Amino acid sequence: MREMSPLNLAYVGDAVWELHVRSELAAGGGACIRVNALHCAAEEMVNAEAQSRIVHLLMDFLSKEERDVVRRGRNVKPGHAFRGSDPIDYRYATGFEALLGHMYLSGKTERLRRIMDEAVALGQRKDGVEEPANG
Repeated sequence: MREMSPLNLAYVGDAVWELHVRSELAAGGGACIRVNALHCAAEEMVNAEAQSRIVHLLMDFLSKEERDVVRRGRNVKPGHAFRGSDPIDYRYATGFEALLGHMYLSGKTERLRRIMDEAVALGQRKDGVEEPANG
């Protein structure tokens, strides 16, 4: 995977993340939630600003190798103009997606699942601060 372009990894990672978020929302919502509500909830986590925030919060959870993949993805030059998002957020989001694409294509599905589950939990926090544990 080291030889694959970080943009190609991010391309795959974007699809992996969107499918994971949609699956989690659909499974958690049951039959009574409208598709439009699911779509709006997914949009809150599948955008550059949210992914940038998530990857910042996720860094301590990642191994050195995983942080390196994020760094490579973040530092790649996209070759196009940024659409509606802050360029810094966009670059961090690309790093996050590159990590997910790398994990998926490397067959590290167990670790990928743990990262995405942690990312969903972090993405659902509104204030960006660790919530206290119950009990």
